[in-house]
Amino acid sequence: MSSTESPSVTAASVLPRVAPVRVGEGERLRSVGLPGVTLSVRSRRPAREGLPPALYIHGLGGSSQNWSTLMRELDGVVESEAVDLPGFGDSPPPDDGNYSVTGHARAVIRHLDAAERGPVHLFGNSLGGAVATRVSAVRPDLVRTLTLISPALPELRVQRTAMPTALLGVPGVAGLFTRLTREWTAEQRVRGVLGLCYGDPGRVSPEAFQQAVEELERRLQLPYFWDAMARSARGVVNAYTLGGQHGLWRQAERVLAPTLLIYGGRDQLVGYRMARKAARSFPDSRLLSLPEAGHVAMMEYPEVVAGAFRELLAEKGEFVGEGEGEGEGEGEGEGEGGTAGAARGADAAAPGAGSGTSAEGDVAATGAGS
Repeated sequence: MSSTESPSVTAASVLPRVAPVRVGEGERLRSVGLPGVTLSVRSRRPAREGLPPALYIHGLGGSSQNWSTLMRELDGVVESEAVDLPGFGDSPPPDDGNYSVTGHARAVIRHLDAAERGPVHLFGNSLGGAVATRVSAVRPDLVRTLTLISPALPELRVQRTAMPTALLGVPGVAGLFTRLTREWTAEQRVRGVLGLCYGDPGRVSPEAFQQAVEELERRLQLPYFWDAMARSARGVVNAYTLGGQHGLWRQAERVLAPTLLIYGGRDQLVGYRMARKAARSFPDSRLLSLPEAGHVAMMEYPEVVAGAFRELLAEKGEFVGEGEGEGEGEGEGEGEGGTAGAARGADAAAPGAGSGTSAEGDVAATGAGS
């Protein structure tokens, strides 16, 4: 079954009643109706008027909650919004059942066009990184800068630990996995995902762990949960096999926006070795490598990611708001220039214990998030 076939569950009107999605202090969650899709959008009250807009796109199995800590770090720098992609977080499935990378990119573009917020500072993690790359390539007018954290761009040699994610996209595998893991508790599932996504799962506080468990329990009640996971995973695999002008690496070469690339040395889902290829492919790029980080650096080391983004703005001569230069975190490197210039520094060492980083929302329930 292709990712463009009619979904098994379509209308949002038939969704069961589940616990409400958690909304953090200073956050707002709203529903945005667009042609063919309804998106849940998480935002923070701007610290002041006139801040440039930013939009954040999560990865497979994640949600807008994955960006809550980083959005808080960037208060006073940007006006932050994070979307729940169709079928994830609090967003219902798309009307046409299209969970491809192009389908997700189309939903993001429709939101930006309707909101008239562009050009935005665009952030993407994993699947969200692939989506953000496609948006940046086909609609450069919507993107001011691009920040990619462990983007899911094609690899010739996929890591063994990432294979379960790819297999999830094979028809029937999601149903089989559901049956085989029926006795798993939410706590077991969350521990598996954290072990896969974090360089050091010990950075997750007990409170954040419990919030992740509650979020997973909520999602498992949604009849389309596994369908959205499987079809989106299939969409990533399909994007990996696309060639020509629609290939993600070819689209990376067409990105005009200044690009910040962040890779984790302990990432079990996106190969650390892909960092230099990415730096060569995006024309105006700089690379930040975090040897101790895993797949979700914005959750593991939000202060470092925020500091690197501030440096990008300063480099481009943009006003970075109050607290300029603060919060970069000890051990942050200057990163590495893209194809336009020689390397500008050594890999950055990840700092010590963080600020009680959150795991909320990053629960794919499969032990194979992406």
